[in-house]
Amino acid sequence: MHLPLATFAFILLLIATGRLLAWRRALPERAADTLNLVVLYVNLPAMVLLYASRLTPSRQLLAVAVLPWVQLLVVAALVLLIARALRWPRAIEGALLLTAPLGNTSYLGFPLTRAVLGDAALPYAVAYDQFGSFLILSTYGVAVLAAYGHGVRPRPLHILRRVLTFPAFLALLLALAIAPARLPGWLTGMLQPLATALLPMVALAIGLQLKLKPDREHLPALGVGLVLKMLLLPLLALLLLPLLGLQGPAAQAAVLESAMAPMITAAALAAMAGLAPQLAAAMVSYGIVLVLPLLLIGMHLLG
Repeated sequence: MHLPLATFAFILLLIATGRLLAWRRALPERAADTLNLVVLYVNLPAMVLLYASRLTPSRQLLAVAVLPWVQLLVVAALVLLIARALRWPRAIEGALLLTAPLGNTSYLGFPLTRAVLGDAALPYAVAYDQFGSFLILSTYGVAVLAAYGHGVRPRPLHILRRVLTFPAFLALLLALAIAPARLPGWLTGMLQPLATALLPMVALAIGLQLKLKPDREHLPALGVGLVLKMLLLPLLALLLLPLLGLQGPAAQAAVLESAMAPMITAAALAAMAGLAPQLAAAMVSYGIVLVLPLLLIGMHLLG
């Protein structure tokens, strides 16, 4: 594994640029939302189609898809035990149930996987994200919102419609329909620049949305949530690799995806449901700040 210092510096520079632009109010108020929509509807599907089309059904692929579900069971159980033991409000418990198990495995995970591990690991990152994180958010995440949030409980058909119309998931279905296949040169030539643009778009949007001022009352929950997400999840992945028979690029992609910062979408849903919005936002922001140094430390320890 290697993370070129130039890439590391590039990511930090773009995040800092986004933060500066937000501070100076140089861009429209919802500029970050616009960037996120472009990523959602253009860059992310392009990357999924480009690399998921190279997937070959295998035991390793299945293991990568199963891993995030196993991690979910462990982390969600720990959140419940800790929250009940410390008598935290249900809003804090619900926010951590959404943000501690779910990582930013597509927006941040895909470009970092490509930068650190290369193209060979990206199909496994897609499997971890789409069959793991995305489906977990669409099922478990909706269940948490229904149990802890306010408002109308989502209907099963509505959930299914959202899953089947999610742009990256549609790209995945198309990719799986033709996999394993080498895409035509003209199509690869169109998709590659869009996939490459994912990293700068995401880094800039992150800088525009970064907020590092959590409420004092949320600090204990923030600390617990970050330890579970940023340390326990990748450690669990490392421990489960031999049991799941994962090795090579599949194992590396699984660990790297496990180490991603909390999922932005999960935090946004928690905020919309009234589940400690500032805590959810702090989980994402501090997770993003921590992910790069923790990644470098982990890579050094693992050689």
